[in-house]
Amino acid sequence: MKATAKAHTNIALIKYWGKRNESIILPTNSSLSLTLDGFYTTTTVDFSEEYTKDQFTLNERPIEGEQLRRVTGFLDLIRQHAGKSLHAAVHSVNEVPTAAGFASSASGFAALAAAGSKAIGLDLPERELSALTRQGSGSACRSIYGGFAEWEMGTKEDGSDSYAVPIAPAEHWDLRVAAVVLSSKMKKVSSRTGMKRTVETSPFYQGWLDSIPAEMNQIKEGIKELDFEKVGEVAEANCLKMHATTLGANPPFTYWHDTTMTVMETVREMREKGIPAYFTIDAGPNVKVLYLPENEEVIKNTLRTIPGVADIRLSRPGQGVTYL
Repeated sequence: MKATAKAHTNIALIKYWGKRNESIILPTNSSLSLTLDGFYTTTTVDFSEEYTKDQFTLNERPIEGEQLRRVTGFLDLIRQHAGKSLHAAVHSVNEVPTAAGFASSASGFAALAAAGSKAIGLDLPERELSALTRQGSGSACRSIYGGFAEWEMGTKEDGSDSYAVPIAPAEHWDLRVAAVVLSSKMKKVSSRTGMKRTVETSPFYQGWLDSIPAEMNQIKEGIKELDFEKVGEVAEANCLKMHATTLGANPPFTYWHDTTMTVMETVREMREKGIPAYFTIDAGPNVKVLYLPENEEVIKNTLRTIPGVADIRLSRPGQGVTYL
């Protein structure tokens, strides 16, 4: 009972930042993302009676501790769903810098959910697969789909109405993203820890939440109309407000480095010179720059001149989960 799936990471243009239920990962707000073709995870899950416990290998390295516990816990959900108790060997290859603000858990758990479900014999519709994936990593539920996807927060306590839905396919709009790699080191405050601290202690948090519905409507209009300026302005503003909530937390923290600020300022300077570009940043120091295809060379070359930039990785809209 073996299956292999590939899932791409996504970049949130309207951020997910906060849970109303920690155990089954229910968010405090809806979010919207673009799936990227440049970052992905390929995972093989093999359920067998021969295994006496779950095994997890990431990039050819056996994994123990908390990462293994998260994978085993998620496999338990799949086993419960299928009514089976087989252990599994999980082999993942991750083409995403882990825990550095590139949503490695999004592609990781989307691939694990898809491969695990298929291997154990489940044939889940995309919406059900998204709801299942959400319980491994919230943002992963959006990576089930290609292109633009919205994670609807839902209102039910059991989470049955909290899943991602497609907004526009990858082919709808050739919106490009330059991932500016500043650091691939593990961040000091994990997304999970930072999110919880912000929700519980930041006086700025409610103001950020209150701004989400209007921004969600605006960005969906922008995507439908292929309005780059509208999408860019909303995404950038939403990102800055999210990161502002971390400065109000107790104790305060930030994911930004000095170079993060320099990249942001460089993007603003390009706009002033008539080169349309906008930035967004997840829970990490690395910056993602939104741009249109005709400006790719100038944006790539400009970003490469910034001291402290280790790499520039270019992405187009990516596809949803595929089975190999």
